[in-house]
Amino acid sequence: MKVSRLNSIEQYVISRETVSIDELCEVFGVSKNTIRRDLNELEMRGHITKVYGGVTASVPTGAVPTPIRSGLNPADKSVIGRMAAEFVDNGDTIFIDSGTTTLCLLRYLAAKKRITIITHSLGALSESAKYENLNLISLGGIYSPTTDSFVGLSTIEALSSMRINKAFMGATGVSLTAGMTNTTFLEAEIKRAVVHRADNIYGMADSSKIGKEAIVTFCHLKDLTGFITDREPPREYVDLCHKEHVLLRF
Repeated sequence: MKVSRLNSIEQYVISRETVSIDELCEVFGVSKNTIRRDLNELEMRGHITKVYGGVTASVPTGAVPTPIRSGLNPADKSVIGRMAAEFVDNGDTIFIDSGTTTLCLLRYLAAKKRITIITHSLGALSESAKYENLNLISLGGIYSPTTDSFVGLSTIEALSSMRINKAFMGATGVSLTAGMTNTTFLEAEIKRAVVHRADNIYGMADSSKIGKEAIVTFCHLKDLTGFITDREPPREYVDLCHKEHVLLRF
């Protein structure tokens, strides 16, 4: 039970970036002494840092290992995955990004026919293998535990000979100025290569990532075919999508 609480607290802090001790006590129904002991243990993991009166995430969300990120906003990600699947047609060849949001798309493809999945994500490879109707193409590279994916020049070279109908791309942050952003340079290079190869590009991000920016831009919002999120974004994002003819789903 304690381990479960620790993991939940860690995910809660990372998803909100900064949280007070009082808020944690209220949300998790424990005393301040218990929360302080929990935070002492969590700080040793290296993903959060104690500050006066509370705690803050010490690394960008995208730099947190995938098993932790996969626990952030699971219901929202599932909704986004279901809506994204509506854009997949029988016979499509699609690229699945290494993000935890894009991974949720796969479970909604079970009724589709003749779908080919191209991916460098170990999680996507494992999930896709569960469905007999999905043909699977794995990209090579060096395994990165942080992103749970294979990266490197060989990954990008493999993409150069492939035709992709639709690409489904996750992001660490999404903003009007920086567009779709990521924390990892090699991962961002693969994303850029996919953007240049794909006929249609769909951005997938839950609302907690809107208005935030990571260090590397791999695609601007105007370059997307569609943007899929869990709730209506701020007005300026709606206006930009309308102006640039980007399909917006929420």
